[in-house]
Amino acid sequence: MIARRRLHEIVDGFAGRRVVVYGDLVLDRFVLGTPKRISREAPVIILRFEEQRDLPGGGANALANVAALGGTPLAVGVVGDDEAGRALLAALSAHGVECADVVVEPGLRTITKVRLLAGGPSALKFQVARFDVEDHLSAGCHPDLGARLSRLAATAGAAAVSDYGYGTVTADNVARLRAALPPGALAVADSRFSLTGLGQVDGATPNLEELAALAGRIPSSDGEVAAAAEALRGRLGARFVVATRGSHGLSLVEAGRPPLHQPVFGTDQVADVTGAGDTVLATIALALAAGAAPAEAATLANLAGGVVVTKLGTATLAAEELHQAIELAPFVGG
Repeated sequence: MIARRRLHEIVDGFAGRRVVVYGDLVLDRFVLGTPKRISREAPVIILRFEEQRDLPGGGANALANVAALGGTPLAVGVVGDDEAGRALLAALSAHGVECADVVVEPGLRTITKVRLLAGGPSALKFQVARFDVEDHLSAGCHPDLGARLSRLAATAGAAAVSDYGYGTVTADNVARLRAALPPGALAVADSRFSLTGLGQVDGATPNLEELAALAGRIPSSDGEVAAAAEALRGRLGARFVVATRGSHGLSLVEAGRPPLHQPVFGTDQVADVTGAGDTVLATIALALAAGAAPAEAATLANLAGGVVVTKLGTATLAAEELHQAIELAPFVGG
């Protein structure tokens, strides 16, 4: 069992650690409303508009989480030269993320996920609909991304690759990123559709659905999850794989070590799971940059994910919240 004191030391070491985040940058737009009545035009609920919240999503959410935990995120990605792109850059700036190496592409529609949330004035809001604005980068677009990655990676303690399948992430650039990292610095990847298409990485954070797609079936028991994760680790040539399992916590497989299975943290307080995987990826990368072993990084990511799902929308957490979670976690040693 990992000691609380050690986890606190790692979190204290987050401050100023540099993490390259390379991936698809998404604007998560939440439109909140209060149910008004049934429309006379169609059998749908009319919502009275309350507010709109624009938050960093996808790889941008990983950037925001690194910054919120005290690290220094180094952003490499692409947004469109449109209203949504400007809103996303503003949201990242509000989180303290420097965006000088984010490419602004004329004619590209910024990836935007618009969620309509409804609920009473004093009640939690729940998603009732969502629509996505999606453009994909063409192959070979933005050849200078590799140069930006190499330059930033040379000064980083770790890297996070966030691939949502929109074309920003390529295997060539992942290889270039890893080659530029200082000795001992690791690159951790999360990919919605093509984890094995990214080439060799040092760590990966698939969720259960992604792991099932690679394994050909849904693993259910601890043993099945560990076997599927170990098979993936071998295919990737990775040092470790962290499989996030929703209400069943997470499982870690690491070369030369027995699997680690942890229960979920704070399971009875879930409000919104949006972006929890981005938080896990960011926390693992930042913990590795601060000198954590994979088991320590996975434990902190489990706690961080348990905290953010208690918040509405795409959320981040502060280092102090992670310290509090360390104290409360029953699966952490004294």
